[in-house]
Amino acid sequence: MVLEKYKQKRNFSSTPEPSGDLKVAAERAKKAKPEKGLFFCVQKHLASHLHYDFRLEWKGVLLSWAVPKGPSLDPKTKRLAMHVEDHPIEYGTFEGVIPEGYGAGIVMLWDQGTWTPESEDVDAALKKGDLKLTLDGYKLKGSWVLVRTGGRWGSSSGGGDARSWLLIKHRDDWAGEIDITEFAPKSVKSEGDFEDILAAENPDVWHSNRPAKGGDAGAMLATIIERAARLKAGKDVPQLKKGKAPTAPRAGRKANKQPPARAKVRARKP
Repeated sequence: MVLEKYKQKRNFSSTPEPSGDLKVAAERAKKAKPEKGLFFCVQKHLASHLHYDFRLEWKGVLLSWAVPKGPSLDPKTKRLAMHVEDHPIEYGTFEGVIPEGYGAGIVMLWDQGTWTPESEDVDAALKKGDLKLTLDGYKLKGSWVLVRTGGRWGSSSGGGDARSWLLIKHRDDWAGEIDITEFAPKSVKSEGDFEDILAAENPDVWHSNRPAKGGDAGAMLATIIERAARLKAGKDVPQLKKGKAPTAPRAGRKANKQPPARAKVRARKP
């Protein structure tokens, strides 16, 4: 059943995550026109560890991969992408705090836009484990490929091998050596970082249900919570100037030593 694994892992009485509407998924699948572009997003997720959730709309849901180090614009760099359960389309614009349970942590909408398949038959490409696609996001653009390194698509056997893919950038005008996760680290929805997302939340949520504990991620979260508390108790979060959203630089363009422009971006609805 669509979204069955997603629903099994969550208690929607204690998490702000969308539960997913199967009717919406079905209607979305009927109206979708891959040749004109489908929704995609990347959510930066601080849970038990920091990672990036890469999501592609397909048949009314979001196919999802967890990318530990985030996408790379360098074609020589192959990023591990672990296939995880499908997510509801409503999840595509979610940004906030998951206070407890599966995936507990802070979610940032790091990038979003549209994707178009370069493969003629997407289902066949997924089954084969070789999905070529074009992204048109605020930060990620151009031609990419998802390649499965083992197992079979949709198989419950095979353990980690069946879930292991690689996310690779193809050589084009949008490829380059710059680290896009460092060049443009902030949200395309709120324009802030993790501490800004926390500062905008009800403190009772994130103080009484701290998402991640222990290790590097726990230490990172403790620092973020401290900074968020200072923002909350002191000055209001500063208003950001309007401007263009940060995008990936074209090949050969030198990295900007200054932090990317913080832009006023209205998140697209999926």
